[in-house]
Amino acid sequence: MDLGLTNKRALVTASSGGLGFACAQALAGEGAVVATSSRDPERAQTAADNIGSKYAYDVDVSDKTSLETLFANATSDLGGLDILVCNAGGPPPGGFLALEEDKWDFAYQLTLQSVVRSVRLAIPHFEKAGGGVVVVIASSSVKSPIPNLLLSNVFRPAIQGLCKSLALELASKNIRVLCLSPGRIETDRVNQLDQIKAERQGKDFDSVRQASLANIPMGRLGEPAEFGRVAAFLCSEAASYMTGSTLFVDGGSVKCL
Repeated sequence: MDLGLTNKRALVTASSGGLGFACAQALAGEGAVVATSSRDPERAQTAADNIGSKYAYDVDVSDKTSLETLFANATSDLGGLDILVCNAGGPPPGGFLALEEDKWDFAYQLTLQSVVRSVRLAIPHFEKAGGGVVVVIASSSVKSPIPNLLLSNVFRPAIQGLCKSLALELASKNIRVLCLSPGRIETDRVNQLDQIKAERQGKDFDSVRQASLANIPMGRLGEPAEFGRVAAFLCSEAASYMTGSTLFVDGGSVKCL
């Protein structure tokens, strides 16, 4: 199937590794012109090189000025914007009693405000292009809270509510807005969280990993490329009548309706 992404101009935030890179790679593989970004400019450039792109930028998505600079530079170099994939590193782990107020402030800026600001900055470019697509990477925590990830449990559902509202508000401008929520995908973040859980529970890493796999109906972690392909589909003409939805790439692990 031709997804109709050839020469579409895409910006993927936090795309030097993990799920962000998987999205950038899938979009580039379908012919889109993709700009990568990262807090580490060398990692952003390496990611761009790996997908055959010449567009790489450094950005701290939790910082308003940094995002403004990113959009100014990327849209100038790309000649506009058709696709925005909003990604950010996960907020700090921990339960309520372990999280000081500064962690809440940081998570708010990183997880929620980064999306608010990115969409706001993208809209004028989408309007010039006659429309656009926003895909926001969320988490399975929008449906089911994850132990020891309180900040994700709070702010990821806020993202989902934002996307649903934006989808209604921006549909008349031919701008689609969707949430894409991973379950347990094999990334550095998931490995780090399993290691933290093992240390907290006094168990070895392998036993913690096996216990998590037992809760996934498909019995394995997802691969980043599997997630990226769904993101590319949502950004494409094949999904042209989809907006306001939240899709889960989770091997069936979210069991609620």
